Amino acid sequence: MDYRTAGESHGRALTALVSGVPAGVPLSAVDIDSDLDRRRGGYGRGGRMAIEQDRALITSGVRFGVTIGSPVAITIANRDAVNWTDVMPIAGQRPAEGAVTMPRPGHADLAGCQRTGSQDARDVLERASARETAARVAAGGVAKALLAALGVSVFSWVERIGDVSAGPYAAEHVDLDAVAASAVRCPDEELSHAMRGAIDLARNDGDTLGGVVAVAAIGVVPGVGSYAERPRGLDAQLAAALCSIPSVKGVEFGDGFAAAASVGSKVHDPIVRGADGVVRRGSNHAGGLEGGMTNGEPVVARIAVKPIPTLMRPLKTIDLVTGERVDAIRERSDVCAVPAAGIVAEAEVALVLADAYTRMFGDTCVDDMRAAIERYRARTVL
Repeated sequence: MDYRTAGESHGRALTALVSGVPAGVPLSAVDIDSDLDRRRGGYGRGGRMAIEQDRALITSGVRFGVTIGSPVAITIANRDAVNWTDVMPIAGQRPAEGAVTMPRPGHADLAGCQRTGSQDARDVLERASARETAARVAAGGVAKALLAALGVSVFSWVERIGDVSAGPYAAEHVDLDAVAASAVRCPDEELSHAMRGAIDLARNDGDTLGGVVAVAAIGVVPGVGSYAERPRGLDAQLAAALCSIPSVKGVEFGDGFAAAASVGSKVHDPIVRGADGVVRRGSNHAGGLEGGMTNGEPVVARIAVKPIPTLMRPLKTIDLVTGERVDAIRERSDVCAVPAAGIVAEAEVALVLADAYTRMFGDTCVDDMRAAIERYRARTVL
């Protein structure tokens, strides 16, 4: 499985195209809309999320609620596009006025203009905007549907916003009801309140906040990935996918960087036989990944999300046309999008796992995949 997205932040629509989808996967726009709603939510979001409805329109690849083996195309209309028809027309002459020439520090504005030769940062920022992640979430909904049919679930939670930290939590012990009830998607009610307070302080200061999100997958069979071709190692694939999310500046699996400060006897997970007789690990410091492959434990990753670069009290920059020192542009923005980043992370993890599963167990139809997985499980029992 693979996906592509298209669309600009204030264009008419976002589009996701998912290829390599096996036939027989139950898929509903309602399920995709649920994740799109979660992405729109979260304390600290800005005015744009009050405008957009974010409803998935499946235009191909599904018949009678089930995938048919052809690419799945999904569009998400941008309701705010009606207010930007003069700024984002497909045809016509570029006006002399209205160019965005004050690139924001921390955003793709300046490097993108240097790459393309444009003197209007809107040519870059419209595509580089995190608005594009709505299409990724839609694509991830297709991957989640396949994984659910194969007994795999993917979920996330927030462990830090600003200087307020919770956890780290073991994936098996996260209260998902508490996460859903929290405005910042943190399982600890008291710390959720403190995180909201930190966001309020940043908003009052005209500033923004980042944080840490954990994402996990449960039910993954061991051996998914590759030890023989390390670029196809699941850790490598997941790291690349998670780092592709806007504002993500770091990824770790399991204990991650903390393991570097410990010793091997405390970091590596003993191989034991569980009460059910199945061979497993006695702990999960590795985050479910060893040698580029899953080991049967929950796959757990954490991402470091930097503060949003659009500030209400902007930093200094250089005007692209005049070369003068000026304030960076003030685009409408969020104060904190860490909770939303978790939903995007779920989509990226699901897409990587779905691709790895189809490579390993076939991509023709979901019934054949289930049968292949059952044979594989029977063979790998020690």
